[in-house]
Amino acid sequence: MRIIGNIDHPILKITVFKMENRISVKFESGLYEQTYKFRIGEGIESFEDVQKVVDAPLQAQVLQLLTNMHELKNQAIARNVIQEEEEEFDRII
Repeated sequence: MRIIGNIDHPILKITVFKMENRISVKFESGLYEQTYKFRIGEGIESFEDVQKVVDAPLQAQVLQLLTNMHELKNQAIARNVIQEEEEEFDRII
């Protein structure tokens, strides 16, 4: 797999990869990432084709998905990890 380009965005890191008969687009924000894979022949053959597909509406939706992933992780931690840590302390009367 090799990097064939990057797409500029103020918040997201968008990297485009090519491997044999597949092009992948990876969106990253902090600890979260999402990857979309396209087979060559689905109308996407080059980096320029990817730039057309990764338009502003898609970028905004991916950013919202990554934000939701962050919220879900924090909610799971709050439900499970923080409560367990609080239970470890002795109760002082």
